[in-house]
Amino acid sequence: MTENNVVLRCRDLCKHYQQGPERLDILRQVDLTIGRGERVAVVGPSGAGKTTLLHMLGGLDVPSSGAVELAGHNLAAMNDKARSALRNRELGFVYQFHHLLGEFSAAENAAMPQLIAGKSRKQALSSAAEMLDKVGLGHRLKHRPAQLSGGERQRVAIARALINRPACVLLDEPTGNLDADTAQGVQSLLDELNREFAISLVVVTHDTALAQRMDRVLTLRNGALEVQA
Repeated sequence: MTENNVVLRCRDLCKHYQQGPERLDILRQVDLTIGRGERVAVVGPSGAGKTTLLHMLGGLDVPSSGAVELAGHNLAAMNDKARSALRNRELGFVYQFHHLLGEFSAAENAAMPQLIAGKSRKQALSSAAEMLDKVGLGHRLKHRPAQLSGGERQRVAIARALINRPACVLLDEPTGNLDADTAQGVQSLLDELNREFAISLVVVTHDTALAQRMDRVLTLRNGALEVQA
């Protein structure tokens, strides 16, 4: 993989917490490189540190040692403002629970990353409408989260994650709160959007079917990443 194709990388990533006299090691010298358009699943038992790893990759938590590079920038070397701006531009986030803002419409929720980036409301809502149409919700722009099904809310969250055309989207159990049929629809949607926009996906999941659709499946065990046979 050439350097130009690397969108996200971590080197010797470690995370530990001190509990009294004892040190709890969550991540141990994790190395991971994500290429442009690549789809990677991270699986493992509950409590293995999968979400911690995702937070480190997204610059939402600080490693005990090691480095995370996003679009060639070392996140730890940046100030908060610069890191937040880079994250907004280059990363999208999708969670098991959609974290939509209940008082705003689907279009307003999807538009948030562009509004935060300083785009005009008109421009942001236009981009949101376009992205929501791509995820099959062009007819639900004005509906609030309470008026949407679980699958529709997750589609709004995916539209929000993609609206800035980021280099990579980090997904934490994106189908974990969905029924089987809705989960299948979300899986197919992610495949389609990955092909259309060449956006990399890093998916933390217990969903075996979703993991097997990825280009690589890695297992987090005892704080280390292993390639799944």
